Amino acid sequence: MSQSPTPEALVSGLLRLLDLDTAGDDRFIGHNRPDGRGRMFGGQVIAQALVAAERTVGEDRPVHSLHAYFLRGGNEAQGVDLSVLRDLDGGSFANRRVVASQGETPILTMVASFHRREAGVSHANPMPDVPDPDDLPDEAGLRAQFADRIPADRREVMLRLRPIEQRPAEARHWMNPEPREARSHTWFRTAAPLPDDPRVHRAVLAYASDMSLLGTCTLPHGLSWIMGNVMGVSLDHAVWFHDHFRADEWLLYACDSPWAGNARGFNRGQIFTRDGRHVASVAQEGLIRPIRPRD
Repeated sequence: MSQSPTPEALVSGLLRLLDLDTAGDDRFIGHNRPDGRGRMFGGQVIAQALVAAERTVGEDRPVHSLHAYFLRGGNEAQGVDLSVLRDLDGGSFANRRVVASQGETPILTMVASFHRREAGVSHANPMPDVPDPDDLPDEAGLRAQFADRIPADRREVMLRLRPIEQRPAEARHWMNPEPREARSHTWFRTAAPLPDDPRVHRAVLAYASDMSLLGTCTLPHGLSWIMGNVMGVSLDHAVWFHDHFRADEWLLYACDSPWAGNARGFNRGQIFTRDGRHVASVAQEGLIRPIRPRD
């Protein structure tokens, strides 16, 4: 009987995905999952594109925003070719464009902006009042608990161990199909410690920012792609990095969806540290196409 990977092994696998190989001038290769099969997780290619862009910018200019478009679904069994274009190197800002491809076919385009830190005015919304992560169940345990209710063809992906530990404050869409408010709160962190490099922590946050976000817009409609009654695909994704943080310490992902229509849903997210600092914001629109059961 094969043993389950340790948290350290899971995080080591994530770090391998984010440790790109150099393939020439401003070109990089992103690794694939050794056990990869099926559709690539969108957060993976976003994070790899960010790592590629940051490789071409000085460490004195951390990324402050990225805007990505998903063009096609990637294959998680294949590597990713990443090409970076240097559009701007100014006094305070730098700008990069990245094209991520598989087999000469683009799967994602991304623009990222980098800003040299400087002093300025500041304000921020307070963190929502939610239970502490120590008082909430781990999502991996919840998935195992509800596994027998998940369609068999989705069960393996559902139960796959992940390098990101999540603790939801509300029931997931696959736990309770009853329509409810389009709002969710999830604590997350890596399952094991990360290196101290701030670029690693930003890449991991970009990776995790694609988790639990799109599901927010399905909550008022009793839909869940895990349950097979909706087709959900991320269309675009934006992240704004406001302040420093560690992705191996608890972060709260507060998500809401103010609009859905025309088979699309719009989602927003705010990310807070455990002590209440607002460190990042996220926005995403996705395809949510209900699937009607066959007669």
